[in-house]
Amino acid sequence: KVSTEDPEMAFCTLANREELNPEEGSIHHCLYQFTRNETLTETNKLLCDVCTQRHCGPKNNIKSEKKYVYTNAKKQMLISLAPPILTLHLKRFQQAGFNLRKVNRHIKFPEVIDLAPFCTAKCKNVAEGNTKVLYALYGVVEHSGTMRSGHYTAYVKMRAMNNHLSDLVLRGQSPALETEPVKGQWFHISDTHVQPVSVSKVLSSQAYLLFYERLL
Repeated sequence: KVSTEDPEMAFCTLANREELNPEEGSIHHCLYQFTRNETLTETNKLLCDVCTQRHCGPKNNIKSEKKYVYTNAKKQMLISLAPPILTLHLKRFQQAGFNLRKVNRHIKFPEVIDLAPFCTAKCKNVAEGNTKVLYALYGVVEHSGTMRSGHYTAYVKMRAMNNHLSDLVLRGQSPALETEPVKGQWFHISDTHVQPVSVSKVLSSQAYLLFYERLL
């Protein structure tokens, strides 16, 4: 779907992303790279319907003459609707010739993350004037082993019910949410073995999946 946006606002975010200066090897750096502004040129040029019509005239002549006009363009993927639950899936494999190799590098991730630098300035469910979109970590999935075999374990935070989040998930309402992460105890789960762990242990894990719940 192609939509017409104000050119001045098309690539604007809720918070200034240029002030981030994200550390390489962090989840912020991953999000920054995923949402970076790209220039489409040469073989990646965009088919422009408006330019084609100007060049070829009425639409009925476009198909017959097939003189499509391609133009340079800018592309950027930003979040337009902040989800109640944020799931981040890290790419843990790398192409090496015809083989896939697992990436075991530790990616730093915080207990609380702000998505504002990655949200469009007109994010639909963020109150006007807000420059923060905060999420708190409540679950991590970790994989040990190789691309051919291995074992999945999880870290889960046991915490009190977040009624505001329930309203957001079930009814689509967006009340004033908490700005601090809900207090609770972290547990490491491996098959039938469950044991309490510290938050530092969770943050040092080699995350494969990250689960955050919205705070603000």
